[in-house]
Amino acid sequence: MKAVLIYSGGLDSTTLLYEYRDRIGLAVTFDYGSKHNAREIACAVENCARLGIRHIVIPLEFIGKYFRSDLLLSGGAVPEGNYAEENMKSTVVPFRNGIMLAVAAGLAESYDMDTVLIANHSGDHDIYPDCRPSFVEAFDEATHAGTYNGVRVVSPYCHLTKRDIALRGKDLGIDYALTYSCYKGGEKHCGRCGTCTERKEALEGFDPTEYEE
Repeated sequence: MKAVLIYSGGLDSTTLLYEYRDRIGLAVTFDYGSKHNAREIACAVENCARLGIRHIVIPLEFIGKYFRSDLLLSGGAVPEGNYAEENMKSTVVPFRNGIMLAVAAGLAESYDMDTVLIANHSGDHDIYPDCRPSFVEAFDEATHAGTYNGVRVVSPYCHLTKRDIALRGKDLGIDYALTYSCYKGGEKHCGRCGTCTERKEALEGFDPTEYEE
């Protein structure tokens, strides 16, 4: 395997970065106009530099300009609460993973790599249609059919919980202070939005995060 990793700078993809470090030829972060993009990107740059992994940032300004989501700078206030709550659907960026996977597949073919890695997990399935196993499997078939070198989409954490992922990272010695999750994008994690709530649960007992609360 020689892989392109879709790397946000968050907890899940950072764990994947460290776990698959010897098989990652390129990590790509997408700047799509979210409220927390800038802080995530800073973490992505730092972790890739520490591991000596080539890293690029690709702008996707059209998402922030034309799409509707409260996760975007162009959207409304980020709601608070658990992902299971109906109001959290306003943070979904329509087909975001599909767009990113398509670009990553093109990069993989361009640089003669055979795999695209993505760090979606089981906790994403209810709220994000483009994180579900059926979607990833379909996209894998599409990229395999649509690239000369038969690029595969691999989702190692698809059936794991975020807690499972965090425990893997703990065993790997990852410094999760060098990751960012909060959808509000503040200097400190708010501790109240859906992703902060999920982060707290995942890192319970070894959480280095500074929360506003």
